[in-house]
Amino acid sequence: MPIPDFVVELRKHVGTQELWMPAVTAVVSRGSEILLVRRADNDQWAPITGILDPGEEPAVGAAREALEETGVVVRVDRLASVSSSDRVTHSNGDLAVYLDLTFACTYVSGEAHVGDDESVDVRWWPAVGLPDMHPAHRVRIDEALAGEERARFTSA
Repeated sequence: MPIPDFVVELRKHVGTQELWMPAVTAVVSRGSEILLVRRADNDQWAPITGILDPGEEPAVGAAREALEETGVVVRVDRLASVSSSDRVTHSNGDLAVYLDLTFACTYVSGEAHVGDDESVDVRWWPAVGLPDMHPAHRVRIDEALAGEERARFTSA
């Protein structure tokens, strides 16, 4: 997975220590279909995800990630959920915990294709026939498809 330049610079100072990283998930719908990517790092299907750039508005980041990873232009409709990941140990030893903002998005235009080296496949899936994936990704998809007006979050 490409590491954003600002994270590369930060890692020069903190090494592999755990970082708190702002991230987005874009759950893109087209009718009754959901756009998924097959990740290059673990060969698993997932919604579109990515790290926000410093100062980037989260909804703008979700749309940017969709375009970069799949070539698809989306409309970001609403914030569906806010969650925190478990600690992640990346293959290079870097530690991170991600604050994820999941957005429900609607397809606008573009032919879905692999747009960068983060994915090996991109495909529209029927929402009722999604492939196996990490449980946290499935929860994010369900939250985005729930059609609720307010974002979900975990409270104490």
